[in-house]
Amino acid sequence: MSDWFATASAKINSVVEGIVAALMLSLVLDVWLGVVDRYYFHWQLPWPEVLARYLMIWAALLAVSSGIARRDHIGLTAFIVVLPVGLRRTLLVAMDVLALALFLYVAFFGISFAESGAPRQAMIFGASLAPFYAAIPVAAALSSVQLVLVLFRDLGSHIDQPPFATEAEETL
Repeated sequence: MSDWFATASAKINSVVEGIVAALMLSLVLDVWLGVVDRYYFHWQLPWPEVLARYLMIWAALLAVSSGIARRDHIGLTAFIVVLPVGLRRTLLVAMDVLALALFLYVAFFGISFAESGAPRQAMIFGASLAPFYAAIPVAAALSSVQLVLVLFRDLGSHIDQPPFATEAEETL
């Protein structure tokens, strides 16, 4: 059963990483266009800076779920690693459940936040801000899904065998 959670998490993460890579490529091209415009062509395009901001927000928020899937987020482990294995795993599962509660909370209230952007318009684009505000609930919901998958995949054992551990360390 753990393999199913690992596979599902990896598949979702590969799609998300592809989207984040496309967003980052778009961001780089957009910023490059803004620089070329400002210093060479003097078109005075008003939208590259605004578009860059929204691309960066979407990319950064979507990347959170990738960090969760890989367990690459920052954590202070000095206290945790000295605890007995059973207590350590229980505490790690409890922290995952607390993080899940936080992301579900943000996703729930983020929906109304995104809806509040619907009547507002971006001055430069003349479009609704709802798609840009939607980054918050979408990223929080995606992070919630990844947290559930990695919670059942690892069951609190992820600190015992970090992805960077050597084979000699894993046998100890």
